[in-house]
Amino acid sequence: AGMAENPPKLKTALIANERLQNLKNTFETKYGESPLFYACAPGRVNLIGEHIDYCGYSVLPMAIEQNILAAVSVSDSGTIQLANTNPQYKDFTVPCKEDIAIDRDNPQWHYYFLCGVKGIQEKFGITHLAGMSCVVDGSVPPSSGLSSSSALVCCAGLVTMEANHKSLSKVALAEICAKCERYIGTEGGGMDQSISFLAERGTAKLIEFQPLRATDVKLPDGVVFVISNCCVEMNKAASSHFNIRVVECRIATKMLAKARGVEWSRLSKLAQVQTELKASLEEMQALVDEVLHPEPYSQEEICKALGITSEQFCSELLSANTQHVKQFKLHQRAKHVYSEAARVLQFKTLCDSRVAESMQLLGDLMNQSHASCRDLYECSCSELDQLVDICLKSGAVGSRLTGAGWGGCAVSMVPNERVESFLQAVREAYYNPDPRRAAMEKQSLFVSGPGGGAAIFLEG
Repeated sequence: AGMAENPPKLKTALIANERLQNLKNTFETKYGESPLFYACAPGRVNLIGEHIDYCGYSVLPMAIEQNILAAVSVSDSGTIQLANTNPQYKDFTVPCKEDIAIDRDNPQWHYYFLCGVKGIQEKFGITHLAGMSCVVDGSVPPSSGLSSSSALVCCAGLVTMEANHKSLSKVALAEICAKCERYIGTEGGGMDQSISFLAERGTAKLIEFQPLRATDVKLPDGVVFVISNCCVEMNKAASSHFNIRVVECRIATKMLAKARGVEWSRLSKLAQVQTELKASLEEMQALVDEVLHPEPYSQEEICKALGITSEQFCSELLSANTQHVKQFKLHQRAKHVYSEAARVLQFKTLCDSRVAESMQLLGDLMNQSHASCRDLYECSCSELDQLVDICLKSGAVGSRLTGAGWGGCAVSMVPNERVESFLQAVREAYYNPDPRRAAMEKQSLFVSGPGGGAAIFLEG
């Protein structure tokens, strides 16, 4: 399918869709009018390629059935009214003005929505935004590493585009929504927003950056992907773990470039060093071993190596919420990125080859990915490690954390004939012994096929 296409506008019978019907009823009760249109944007599961999109490398996600849905009416009220079907998320009203404020120290749900609004507003230079009333209904579990926040940003961007009579391709929307999520302070690489717009039912996608493109990846027959939430919440915007890794990769980029006599000041992503050196990913891994020591680097050592002052270090290399960091594990982070980038390409090649023994090899790649995330990138947690271990013992051929990590979900590749016994075993070993997990199990353990991308629905 063409990425230059706009997101589809689909006529839908609300009666056939219980969630849409309920959303319509909630909207009418709240605002005393009917929605003009509906928009949805899916969450995603990343099958392999963790923490490498912001380093410039390709990733391999698929959209999931769970999504963010919004019902919208448009007016000249001069305000945007937001409500959520989940009462724990409070209503919010903001005037339509040029500088919508987003509080990055306080990442509440409505600020993610406003990121999407602001992204479209800035793209088109809209001084007078259309007034909107919206009710949002999300089925993506929050803080689970399945991109609930990015799906909300994407849904808001799509809604704002439609309400203001603008038109953009899926790729353009993905790029805007990836950039505007930075308003909330997360320096992501764009995977989540790209798959939300570019996904198609029945296929995973290899997503490449600069320029952004998506290629179908047909997953092997005879397996399903099972998602299981470890029930530890991870909110990227509320912690600095994520941005610390972005910074460590940025510094490693400059140190590797400097060591090889490349003009380092204009490079910020590990993929750029590989491009400059015209090296293979295997050669880049060898270079990391040769140039970077495994012991953590201090700020002083980095400043000395690059010939910069500590003021320059803080202003040019660190980000707002990483100013406190004293030690940087450059070797480990770069080693993970280059090896993970190679695993993504191997995974796609195996899927394309469709050989009989590919299932076991794909599982091995997922397992290696988890080990690298755990040991080199240190973005796992004990609960995720335990859950992945249980999944492998319960019949998965491969299992790994997915999303940023430090909590959230694991994704497991399970042969069709083992799915029922797998779900039962994971339930018994991980969820049932703990009352809190047992209560969350319904939305924490599920099979997912590749879902479709963001769309607008009109009542038809």
